[in-house]
Amino acid sequence: MGYVAVKGGTQAIEESIKRLKYERLKKGTVLDVHKIEDGMRGLIDQVMSESSLYDHSLAAIAIKQAEGNPEEAVFLLRAYRSTLPRKHVSRIIGSEDMNVERRISASFKDIPGGQILGATTDYTHRLLDWELEKETEESIQDWLYAYHAENRLTEYDQRHMGDITNLPKVLDYLRSEGLLASCENNDLLPEDVTRKSLEFPSKRSERLQVLTRGQTGAVTSLAYAVIRGYGALHPTVGELRVGQLPVYLDHPLDEGQEEDSYYIGDFQATEVEMLVPVTVEKERGKKEMEFEIGYGLCFGQNETKAIAMGILDNCLENPNADFPSHNEEFVLYHIDSVESTGFISHLKMPHYVTFQSKLDSIRKTKEKASTGETGSGNE
Repeated sequence: MGYVAVKGGTQAIEESIKRLKYERLKKGTVLDVHKIEDGMRGLIDQVMSESSLYDHSLAAIAIKQAEGNPEEAVFLLRAYRSTLPRKHVSRIIGSEDMNVERRISASFKDIPGGQILGATTDYTHRLLDWELEKETEESIQDWLYAYHAENRLTEYDQRHMGDITNLPKVLDYLRSEGLLASCENNDLLPEDVTRKSLEFPSKRSERLQVLTRGQTGAVTSLAYAVIRGYGALHPTVGELRVGQLPVYLDHPLDEGQEEDSYYIGDFQATEVEMLVPVTVEKERGKKEMEFEIGYGLCFGQNETKAIAMGILDNCLENPNADFPSHNEEFVLYHIDSVESTGFISHLKMPHYVTFQSKLDSIRKTKEKASTGETGSGNE
C-alpha cells in the first residue's frame, strides 16, 4: 500500500519478468513436472506441509515455477489454496488407523509390532553416489524388476505377515502403568488460523497448526536451540511413525453415522510423540516423576520437522519467561515461511522517502557537530 513504483516502472517490471523466464529456460531444458513429482519426494513433502495443501502435482508445478526455491513455491501454493472453496469437512482421523510404512521408537527397543525401519537416509553413509550420473530409464526398470522379484511375497509370507494397519501406540504402554496421562476426549472443533487471525494467548490447536505450517528450517533451528540449553527440556522420541492415513466423509444427510461415511482416499503423514520427563508435585508435597507429551504431525515424510514440532509443542504448553523458545508469540510469529520471507523481501522495495528523511537528519546532525567544533576552536 505504501510502496509506489516510479514513473516508467511498468516497462522495466515487464522486462524483469521476461528475464526471469529467460533465466529458467536459457539452457534449453524443459523440466518435466511429473519428474519433479516422482523424483523430488523430500522437497514435495516439505512444500505441501508448509503450504497446508496436500497435492503432489500442484506442489511440483509450484517448485518448477519457483525454480526449486521452497519459500517461493510455498508462497505460490498458499496463494492458490486461498482461492479454493471448502466444500466438506472430513471425519476425525485417528492416527492409530495409519497404514504404517515406517515406525521406530528411541525409548524402547522391543515394541508391539516391532521396529519398522522403512525408507530413510538415517543409515546411509552420506557419500555422493556417482552412479546417479549414469542412471538411465532402462537401468531403473532393470533395478525395479529385480527388486520386485526379490521382495515378492509367497502365500506363506502373506498369511503370517503381521497387520501393519492398526499397530498399537507405543505410549499406551506407559499409560497402562500410570506414567503418562490418558488422552482426553475433546469434542471441541479445532481453531483454523487460515480463517481466523492468531490471537494470544493461543489455543493448542492453533499452535499445532502454525507449527506444522512453519518453515522447516526455522522450526528445526528453534528446537535445536531448546536442546542446546536455550529451553527447559530434553525429550526422547517415544514413537515416530510414517504412513498413510485414511480420510472419510460423512453422508450429507446422515452426519455422525459411521456406517454411512465415505472413504475418499489416503494421505501420507509423519507423526511423532515425544516423551518429556517432568517432576510433578502430589499430595503433602510429595514429588514424583512423570512424562509429558510433545506432539508433531505433518504432511509427507518430514521426520526432522515433526520431531522439532513436538519439542516446540511442549515448550509452548509450558511457558517459561527465561527462554524465548517457551514464548508462544516469539515462536509462532517467526517460523512462518511466507510471513518471514515476505517481510525480509519487502526491504528490496522502494524506501526512498523514509531513507531520505534519515539521510537529511544525519546530515543536519553532522553539520551541527562541525559548526560546534569550529566555534570552540575560534574561541
